Amino acid sequence: MRNSALWIVLQKMRMPFLVIVSSYTISMTGLLLIDGVDASGNPYQMSIFDAFYFVTYTATTIGFGETPYEFTYSQRMWVSAMIYISVISWFYAIGTLVSLLQDKVFLAQIAQSRFKRQVDSLRESFVIILGYNYTTSQIINIINETENRVVVIEQDQAKVDALILENHTPHIAVLKANSYDAQTLELAGIKSIFCKAVVALYKSDELNLRVALAVKMLNPNVVLAVKSTTQNHTDNLKDLGVEVVENPFKIIASHIKLALNAPNILKLERWIYQIGKLNDPLPILPHGKYIISGFGRMGQAIHNIFDKYNIACEVIEIDSNVSKSDIDSINLKLHYGNSDDKDMLKVAGIDRSVAIIAGTNDDTVNISILKTAKKLNPNIITIARENHIEDFSIFKNANIDHIFMPGKILINKTTNALIKPSADKFIRHLSKKDEAWGAALVKKLIQTIDENPELHVLHLTKDITPAIYEEMVLNKQDIRLEVFKSSLKNRALSNNIVPLMIYNGKAKKEILLPSWGEILQEDDKILFACDQYAIDEIEDIAQNIYELHYVLTGEEKSNFKLGEKI
Repeated sequence: MRNSALWIVLQKMRMPFLVIVSSYTISMTGLLLIDGVDASGNPYQMSIFDAFYFVTYTATTIGFGETPYEFTYSQRMWVSAMIYISVISWFYAIGTLVSLLQDKVFLAQIAQSRFKRQVDSLRESFVIILGYNYTTSQIINIINETENRVVVIEQDQAKVDALILENHTPHIAVLKANSYDAQTLELAGIKSIFCKAVVALYKSDELNLRVALAVKMLNPNVVLAVKSTTQNHTDNLKDLGVEVVENPFKIIASHIKLALNAPNILKLERWIYQIGKLNDPLPILPHGKYIISGFGRMGQAIHNIFDKYNIACEVIEIDSNVSKSDIDSINLKLHYGNSDDKDMLKVAGIDRSVAIIAGTNDDTVNISILKTAKKLNPNIITIARENHIEDFSIFKNANIDHIFMPGKILINKTTNALIKPSADKFIRHLSKKDEAWGAALVKKLIQTIDENPELHVLHLTKDITPAIYEEMVLNKQDIRLEVFKSSLKNRALSNNIVPLMIYNGKAKKEILLPSWGEILQEDDKILFACDQYAIDEIEDIAQNIYELHYVLTGEEKSNFKLGEKI
C-alpha cells in the first residue's frame, strides 16, 4: 500500500541505501584488485569475505586493524580514500533516517498501523467513540465498567495525549484522524462483527449528519447514537436509519413539561439516570408567568412547551437577528436586549413572574442573569442552563433552584440507549403516563425496595438463562413471572422486587408493569427494579435447575438432571 509505513521507509531510504551499496561495492572492488603481501612476503589476493568484513567495520568507524595481513602502501592509500567515501555515505543514511523518524506522515502511519493491530485484536463487543471531550470521556468511563470495550477517534493531538495519559484499564485504542473519513472508520473496526455501536456527539449538526451518513454507508446494521439540536437534523438522521438521536434541548424542555404537570414521572426518570433518588423532593415548577433569557435552540424548545400548555412567558434575546419567525407561535413576546439588565427585566415583568430561565450558551451570563433577577424578585424560581459540567460547583454555590446540563443529559441518554436499552425504552413509556401513575409507582418502589432501587435486566435465552430455557422451551412448561418473586431461603417470602417491563422484539411484545401471572416466552427481556440480594437470586433461579425446581414446587431435589421435567 502506498500509504503504509513500510512504503514510506522504502521510498525515503531508497537513495541512502543505494549510496551505501555503491560505496561498499567500490571499496570492496579496489581491495579485491590491489595485490597484498602475506606474512611470508608472498603476494595474495584478498577474498570477497575479507574485503566485505574489512569495509564493514571500517565504514562504521569501529576499526579492528588491517586484516588478514598487514597492508601494503597501495592498499593503505585505497583504504584512506575508501574511509571517506563509506563514512560519508553512512552519515547521509543516518541523517535521512533521523529525518524520517521526525516525519509527521511517517509517524502517523506508524500510529495508524499500531491502532489497526489493536482494533483487529479485539474479540469482544466494542463501541466506537468519535471525538474526545468531557462528555465522551464520561461515556467511556461508563462503558469501560461493562463488558464492552472502547475505540476512540479524535482529530486534536492534545486530546489524544490527554486520553492516553488517563491510562484506562482495559486499554483504549485511540487514533488521531478525521472521524468522517471512510478509511478511518474502517480502521476503527466499523465493519467488524464485534462493533456494537458508534457514538457521534459533535457540537456541529452538519458534522454529526456527515458522520452518520458515512457510518450507515459502511455498515447499516451498526447502532448509531448521534446528537442533534434541531428538528430538521433529527428528521434527516432518522431518515438515514439512525437508531438513537439525542436532542438535549428537547429533553430539557420535556423535563420542564414534566416538572409542571407530572413531577413524579420526572423523579422516576432522574432515578433511572442515577442523578436523583425516589425520596428526593418533588421537582415541581409552579404555573404562572415565566421569563426565558436566550431564544436559541433551548429557548425555542421550552417556549414551544409553554405555548402548548398555555403557560404565559416573555422572551429576552440579545441578538436582534433572531425573529419571531424562528418558531411557529402567535403568543411570543420577544424583547431585544441584555437579560441581566435591570431595566430590561422590569420591562419583561420580573416582578409578576414566578420563574426565570437563563438558557444562553454562556455560563457566566446565565449566573449573572439569575443573580440580577433574584435581587429584583427574591421569590422568583431560578432555572439555569449549565454549558460546562466542570462549572457545576459554581452553579451549585449560586443557589439556583433548578440546573439543566445538556452535557450530563447526553451522557445519561447515550449510555442508557447503548448499555441499558431496556431502561431507555422504559423511559419512553414513562413520558406517556400521568402524575397519578407516576406517584403510585414511586410509592410502590419505595415501599417494596428502598429509595434507590437497582435496575436489572434478564434476557431469557439458552445461554443466559439455561434453567428457564430448559423448562420453558424443551419441557414445554409455562413459566410465569412470579417464579422470580420467591426467596430461595424461604419460598413463602418475597424478594424486594418490582417488574417494570417485559419486551420481546421478535414477538412484538411490550408490557409495562406486568402482573406476576404473566407467562414468559423465549427471548423475553425483563426489566426489574430490585436490590442486590434480589439480583443474585434472580440469576440463581434463571441459571440453576435446582433453585428453579424449589421455587416452582417448594421441594429440594438433589439428584435432578438438566433436561428432566420438573
